[in-house]
Amino acid sequence: MNCRVVVEAAVPVYDVETPDEAVRIAISKTGAMLNPDLNYVEIDMSDRACPHCDGELEPAFIAADEALVALELEMTVFNVEREEHASRIARKEIGQRLENIPLEVLEVETIEEGDEEDEGQADSGNGDEHDGDNGGSQQGTENDDPDERRAAESSDDEEILPEFEDLIE
Repeated sequence: MNCRVVVEAAVPVYDVETPDEAVRIAISKTGAMLNPDLNYVEIDMSDRACPHCDGELEPAFIAADEALVALELEMTVFNVEREEHASRIARKEIGQRLENIPLEVLEVETIEEGDEEDEGQADSGNGDEHDGDNGGSQQGTENDDPDERRAAESSDDEEILPEFEDLIE
């Protein structure tokens, strides 16, 4: 089973004057902490509501040129046993990179069978970290002639062997 997990993070931001500036800085700061390891996590500002009147509030609370910004971090977790397992994995993966930032799981949604194929194509980086690297390098060699591949490999061997001989001496 695959699940889409949404986690809310409270990101502190310093030396800001407006809520928009605080949100931009918080998204940038969070993206820098998550990348390159979790570049497939989607970052968006969170919708907040007043607990008394249910009116919409800004995602950033500013006091004394410092802000606390509510962000939603969304990621897809693959091959989990149940929704609770998916939420624990998401909190662990995101929490390891966002030190001292409180996280709360807002939503866990099971991805249906038809959505998995679409999701797999859109978020191909969520599986193995090395899938993208291998796909690009193999794409050009799949249609090549076998003789051309052997010639390319032998030219690579010629470049490697002299360096190896220098190390042995």
